[in-house]
This record gives sequence, C-alpha cells and structure tokens, in this order.
Amino acid sequence: MSTYEIIGGADGPTSIFLASPWGGFGGFDVMGVMFVLVFILAAGVIIHALVKSARQGIHNSRSPQLTVEAVVVAKRTEVWGDHARTYYHVTFQVESGDRMELQVEGEQYGLLAEGDQGRLTFQGTRYISFERM
Repeated sequence: MSTYEIIGGADGPTSIFLASPWGGFGGFDVMGVMFVLVFILAAGVIIHALVKSARQGIHNSRSPQLTVEAVVVAKRTEVWGDHARTYYHVTFQVESGDRMELQVEGEQYGLLAEGDQGRLTFQGTRYISFERM
C-alpha cells in the first residue's frame, strides 16, 4: 500500500511525494519495475528457445535424408532437472573423417556400442537409424 508524504514549510505544502514501502519515490516503484524486467527477460528466453527449436526443425525437414557408412566413436548422456529428463547423444565418424553428434532415443542409445560399424541415416541434425554391417 502506498501513502502520500507531504513535505512543506510554515507556509504550507511545497511538494507531495508518493512514499512506497519498498523505497519508491515520486511514483517510481523499484520492486514493480524489477518484477516487470524479470518477467520480460524470462519471456524473452522462452521465446528465443521456441524460435531456435522451430528453426532447427525447419532446417532438418528441408535437409535431404542421407545414408553414409559410419562408426560409433562415443556416447554420452545429459541429465536435466535432477533426473527428470535424460538426453542421449552418440558421436558418429563418417568415411571422410568428419564427426557428428546426434541425439538419439534411450532405446537406440542402449543398442549402440562404441566401435559399431554400419550405415547411418540422418536428416540435418535428426537421427533416423543405424544399421550394423
């Protein structure tokens, strides 16, 4: 709740200020501004993540589906939210020597082992399948 503070001399009030319990002055509420700034920042981060994800999906959909011979050279997991969500990543090395890390489902992650050789099918950064040779 805000209150008005009247500052003046013997002849009467000369200035009226809006006094805030959070230290605001002259109608300026510091906590209110901070709340709005944090809200705008959080909304901006969420919008950025959604746009980035949509762009990646569009890029993948427009990319050709390729099948190349590859070797599984590394595997790793990424856990978010105290075991709430686990992401599985596999690194493949193709014939040219280039390496690419693709996110895979947990079942596929469990079936792949480092050193496996086969035919990797992918579209952009989207993993499609891996068939052992």
